[in-house]
Amino acid sequence: MSDVYAFSKGDSPLLISVPHDGRLIPEEQRARMTPAGLAIPDTDWHVAELYDFARELGASLLVAQYSRYVVDLNRPPDDGSLYEGQVATGLCPQYAFSGDPLYLDDAPVAAAETADRVKRYWRPYHERLALELEELRARHGCALLWDAHSIPSRVPRLFDGELPVLNLGNFDGRSCDPEYARELRDIAAASPYSAVLNGRFKGGYITRHYGDPAKGIQAVQLELAQRAYMDEATLDFDAGLANRLRDTLRALLGAYTRAAAVQ
Repeated sequence: MSDVYAFSKGDSPLLISVPHDGRLIPEEQRARMTPAGLAIPDTDWHVAELYDFARELGASLLVAQYSRYVVDLNRPPDDGSLYEGQVATGLCPQYAFSGDPLYLDDAPVAAAETADRVKRYWRPYHERLALELEELRARHGCALLWDAHSIPSRVPRLFDGELPVLNLGNFDGRSCDPEYARELRDIAAASPYSAVLNGRFKGGYITRHYGDPAKGIQAVQLELAQRAYMDEATLDFDAGLANRLRDTLRALLGAYTRAAAVQ
C-alpha cells in the first residue's frame, strides 16, 4: 500500500483520478516554505469528497495524498509546456497561482530535488494509474478515465474574468472520442451551470498522455469552478451546493459510461 495515493476499486470501466486534492507536504519541505505556501491555496479543495458518490456507479477512484506543491501530477515529468503562451504553474511549483512565492528563499526547486520528488511521488501515482487503465481495458474492452479537478472561479494570473462552472476538456478531440465529448457537452449545456468544452482547460498531462481512443482508452478532464460546491472565501464544503452539483456529475458520468457500453 502506498502513502502517495488512496485507491478504491470499482466494477465498471470508469476510473476517476483526483491528482490535486492532496494536502500532505514532507516536513523537510515545509520548513522552507512561506506562510502563503503552507496554506496550500491552490488545492482542488474537497474534490475527492465531492466525487465520493461515484463509487455507487461502480467507478474506481485514485486520489493523491500529497499536495501539488510537492509535485504536480498533472504535468509531464520533464515539465514541458502544456499551454503555449500562458503562465506555467510548474512541475515543482515555485509560486502560487496568485504569484506569491512558496519558498522563503524565493528560489526554484533544484534539479536533484525535483528528480527525487518525481521518483517518490509522481511515478507511483502514474504507475498505478497506468496499471488500472490497462486492467480496465482488459476486463471491459475499454477504459474510461475522468480526471477530476477544481479551481477558484477567478484567478487573474491564469485567466481573465470568471470561469464557467463546468470546463470539459478532451484535448481538442484527441483524448476522447468526439462523439462522447459532444454528448457530455450537451448534458453540461442543459444543466443549471455555465459550461464549455475545450475552453481555457483542454486537459492536462493526465488526459493527454493516457487518452488514446484508438486503443480503447478514453480520457476527459473536468475542471470545476469551486463556487459550485464550496465557499471560496472560507474554503468550507457546502453540502447543499455539492448535492445539487452531484446531480449534474451523475448525469455526466452516467452518459460517459453508457456510451462505452454500446460501442
